[in-house]
Amino acid sequence: MAKIYKHLFFDLDHTLWDFDANSKATLRQLYDEYDLKSRGIEDFEEMYVKYSYHNDRLWERYRNKFIKRDELRWKRMWLMLLDFKIADTALAHEISTAYLEILPTQTLLVPHTKEVLEHCKGRYEIHLITNGFETTQRLKLQYSGIARYFTHLITSEKSNSMKPHKDIFDFALNLAKTTTEESIMIGDAIDIDILGAINAGMDTVYYNPHHVAHNRLPTYEITHLEQLMKIF
Repeated sequence: MAKIYKHLFFDLDHTLWDFDANSKATLRQLYDEYDLKSRGIEDFEEMYVKYSYHNDRLWERYRNKFIKRDELRWKRMWLMLLDFKIADTALAHEISTAYLEILPTQTLLVPHTKEVLEHCKGRYEIHLITNGFETTQRLKLQYSGIARYFTHLITSEKSNSMKPHKDIFDFALNLAKTTTEESIMIGDAIDIDILGAINAGMDTVYYNPHHVAHNRLPTYEITHLEQLMKIF
């Protein structure tokens, strides 16, 4: 017999809010506004690849508590610029500030996000568990028009923990006044969202649009968000 859930916990970036598309649009705007081509960055696509590499690496260090939030934010820009032999710390800080102001105002969602949330609204309590920063994530929800669907936003700042650590899931369950038996986690990161939730005792839905090979055992696995409407 299928389990009856009462609380759905979603990841935000890459699961509902299209982080890659929104980040790329933001960087494209900054590339033009700061005329980075004249500074020696001939190809925007190459710049985007460099940024993505440094961003992913620094986020991993941040999750493992090797660096602080502010270092993550400006150093990804600084390292990107250094790849093009632009040793300008002030510019890195300036671009970082502008990026963080523009990014959360972007509105691109993963296909079928609103359809799925509308389907689940009223039938479940819907929450978010995210490693993103509190203010930034709230702005993303407001600008993209999906804030109204969520009862609780659980961030790493609020919980003083990060996925995949068990503490952030325990914090979320306590805040929502629910149990692991009544709850399920939906996310795109197998070793962050899914493994973290499994270790916390929760059922999971692995959103795997790129068909990433893995050896984890999520409760469900989907490749398109609209498949959630068959589960819930």
